[in-house]
This record gives sequence, C-alpha cells and structure tokens, in this order.
Amino acid sequence: MRIILLGPPGSGKGTQAQRLVQRYGIVQLSTGEMLRAAVAAGTPVGLRAKDIMASGGLVPDEVVVGVIAERIEQPDAKKGFILDGFPRTVPQAEALDALLKQKHMKLDAVIELRVNESALLQRVETRVAEMLARGEEVRVDDTPEVLTKRLATYRSLTEPLIHYYSERRKLLTVDGMMTIEQVTREIARILAAIGAVDGAPAKRAPGRRGGKGTPQKAVRRGTRSSTAGKASAKKAAKAARKAGKRPAKVAKKVVRKAGRKAARKAAKKVTKRRANA
Repeated sequence: MRIILLGPPGSGKGTQAQRLVQRYGIVQLSTGEMLRAAVAAGTPVGLRAKDIMASGGLVPDEVVVGVIAERIEQPDAKKGFILDGFPRTVPQAEALDALLKQKHMKLDAVIELRVNESALLQRVETRVAEMLARGEEVRVDDTPEVLTKRLATYRSLTEPLIHYYSERRKLLTVDGMMTIEQVTREIARILAAIGAVDGAPAKRAPGRRGGKGTPQKAVRRGTRSSTAGKASAKKAAKAARKAGKRPAKVAKKVVRKAGRKAARKAAKKVTKRRANA
C-alpha cells in the first residue's frame, strides 16, 4: 500500500497516518526525518543535502526525491508507506510519479481530508481561550493568526495537487470534519474498496455494517457490472485463437481487468457522493 494524505493544517493527517501505520504495518515517511537520516548516514544524497541544510537553504526537489528513492528501497518500506510532507507542489508530484514509474511501483491512492477552514479556526480560538483560562502557556505556532497563514500557504501551493491527482483518478475524498473514529473507518473502507490492502478487505468496526452506499457495496456492484468485460473477453479470445495463444487464459484476464475497473469506478462515485453530502 502506497498512499499520500492530503489536507490543510489541522485536518488530522498526522493522527490518521499513525492509525494506518499501526493497522497495516506500513511506514510513515517524513521528508524531514528522511533528510536528517540521510545526512547522518553519509549517503551520496545526504551529503548533497548536508551543506544546503547547514546554510539554512531549501533543499531542491531533486535532492528530496533522491532521499525518497533511497528510503523506499529499505526493507521496512516493502509492505507500503505513507508519504508525509511530500509532495507539496505539482512539480514535486510530477517528480514523484517519475520516480515510482522508474522503480515499477504504483501509488494506490491520494486521500484528501476535506475540512471547513472556518471550523478549524474556531477550534483553535476555543482551545487558546481554554488554555488561557487555565493559566497555561499557548505555543506561538498554535494561534489563529499562525493557522490563517498556514492555510493560505496550503491553498496557494498544495491545493492544486487535488486537481492534479483527481485528473489521474487517484484522489479519494473523506469528510475530515467527522470524528476521528469515523474518519478512520471511512479510510479503511476506501482502501478495501480499491484493493489497496493486499487483496484483503479492511477490518470493519464491531457492530457496524456497511450501508447501502459503502465502498464495499460499490465493489460488489462493480464486480457484478462486469458484463461488458465479458463481451470484450469474447473478442479477445477470438483474437487469441488467431494468434495461437490460449483463448481461455486471455478471456479470463480481460474479465478480471474489467471487473476491477468497474469496481474502482463505483467506489469513487460513492466516495464523491459522500463528500458532497
């Protein structure tokens, strides 16, 4: 499983990333931590980054991509990973796509946690007021003013990634204003629906059954709707006979592919409908 979590500051990405790590045994890859580790290890890319970081400069995208390239080859990343802090811009996303293609890897999904910015600001204001009332010190980076600036940066630099990944049919949206548990369950359903969990459906919360519009149902509907795929299989089998290939094997492959495609399409419709609800 290889995924990216998108969302503005305060949307709960860190919390959900940790839950995914614990649930599926994948690793969370933070670009900052990876850079520091590469520098400490003295790798070629780390040595390039060392002088830049020491001078306080921004590490170029190609250096960051190089660090990621080294990191995803390590044994603990074989089961999958969540990218944290990268990509932040469309050029970075393009560089990541090129890297994954070069390594014959695929990105399973980009999960956007969509939130209401006004509600986020209200949360921070409430938290700050409660801390002051208790006589506690408020962190300088945990104020409405700082959050407003961070949200503006997100909108200008990172929000275009939503359109970028949507065009590539990788984007799946979750309502980040739900409770933490609800968001976790929704992400699990989505990952099961797109088959990102090593072919096994994600665990369902005890006592809770998928409703009519859940992605699991969408997968089953999508599988049943593979009739068109069967028609294509007949054509493929006929062509295979002429080419001297095994028609049954070719037909089976076409049906499987069509079924998966229909399932992903159905799941995406359900997720989109929920996000707009």
